[in-house]
Amino acid sequence: MTTLRSLIFVAWLYLSMAIFALFMSPVLVFGRDPSMVVIRMWGAFVLFGLRWICGVRVEVRGLEHRPSGPALIAGKHQGMLDVIAPFTFLPDPCYIMKKELIVLPFFGWFAARTNMIAIDRSAHSAALKGMVRQARTRFAEGRQILIFPEGTRTAPGASPDYKPGIAALYRDLDSPCVPMATNAGQHWPAHGFRRTPGTVVYEFLPAIPAGLKRDAFMARLEAELEAASTKLLG
Repeated sequence: MTTLRSLIFVAWLYLSMAIFALFMSPVLVFGRDPSMVVIRMWGAFVLFGLRWICGVRVEVRGLEHRPSGPALIAGKHQGMLDVIAPFTFLPDPCYIMKKELIVLPFFGWFAARTNMIAIDRSAHSAALKGMVRQARTRFAEGRQILIFPEGTRTAPGASPDYKPGIAALYRDLDSPCVPMATNAGQHWPAHGFRRTPGTVVYEFLPAIPAGLKRDAFMARLEAELEAASTKLLG
């Protein structure tokens, strides 16, 4: 039954992208805010299907730590859901994302229109400088900069490999950093199509204050984010 429900949900997911692309793309001409509304609608539509088809519900914890204005958020990344769900519970998210995603139908189009930060990871130092420059602009606009410090999806419980991008943003923005833990990979894994019934939790942790030295910041971020994510795995 789980396999059948998962297949139905995969159809729901990609059919929804096609339908939104077909009927909502004209909204792109009206600017960023209406385009963001469409992405939020799609995110809610996906989560609705995930719950009622697969029995996977999404819960947000630590709301007292959730930023409402300009902020730097470091999220654990275990699957595609980590890209979709935050649109439904962050006020104005701005993702750090791979440049390759911008060309995708619907999601890429709307990501570009809502000024997400797309980086070419093969450009190395130039990409890092460009990311920081764009993040500074988005931060000044009052947005929440969401970055996945490992740079890619990792399986629950896998050894972490935090990249330098988060340290560069933390230093340049001179901002506290809010870790966001999750167990999403337990129920929507990075690979494969099976969705396992249960509760996906996104948990905002207390902010790490600005001004720490690079090594101290990275050590604290990894320790706190990994511990909280592991705890959510049960």
